[in-house]
Amino acid sequence: MQAQDHAQDQARDRAGDHAQDRAEDHHGQDPQAQDSEPRRGRPRSAAAERAILDAVVELLEAGEPLAGLSIERIARTAGVGKATIYRRWSGKEELFVDVLRDIEPADPTVSGTAGLADLRLLLESMRTRGLAQRSSVLLHNVFAQMKSHPKLWTEYQCTVIAPRRVAMLAAVQRAVDAGELRDDLDAELMDDLFLGPMLVRTVHRPDAPLPEDLADRIIRILLQGLAPKPQVTAEKPTTAPM
Repeated sequence: MQAQDHAQDQARDRAGDHAQDRAEDHHGQDPQAQDSEPRRGRPRSAAAERAILDAVVELLEAGEPLAGLSIERIARTAGVGKATIYRRWSGKEELFVDVLRDIEPADPTVSGTAGLADLRLLLESMRTRGLAQRSSVLLHNVFAQMKSHPKLWTEYQCTVIAPRRVAMLAAVQRAVDAGELRDDLDAELMDDLFLGPMLVRTVHRPDAPLPEDLADRIIRILLQGLAPKPQVTAEKPTTAPM
């Protein structure tokens, strides 16, 4: 029944929102250029998307819980029609994930060719996201609420976390190919060994320090190994036979 109502809402919104759509599509364009240039589908309005994302943040900062946010309320706050939202996001889960992406520190741009250097960038990105979650009440609250909404949490895992894990594993494999890491070990296990300490510090131990050199220390310690260094014993002097 909910799915049917949702589909009817979308149909009504799309039917009644044409005037706003045309204004959004042609905003800032020259009318003659519009007539002379072939249309290739409806262009997305960056201003409308920004207004929608900002509206969700505004409502969350005002204390609205994720579960209480409706597309209608978000549209009203953003000053757009519901159809404008549905054209960009299939539902609240997709929208909320993009909002979270927007307020989190941006993912780093890695070279795609380096191994350990790219791995370090990705670990450092985890550290800065951990710091952001500790310092931002909004981020902290959103993550806490997300975990009680399985559909939203699954969407975030699939569209945000999974690509980050793929990028980490690819960096480890490039390090193996470049001779920076051993090639006789399971790359996925090595990936877990690099990822694990940072994940524990940022997620499972919110009181643990996150110093600026943490990524470098994790990489250095793993490369050096955890076994104790062999002790150097002084050789006893030998006595020449008489």
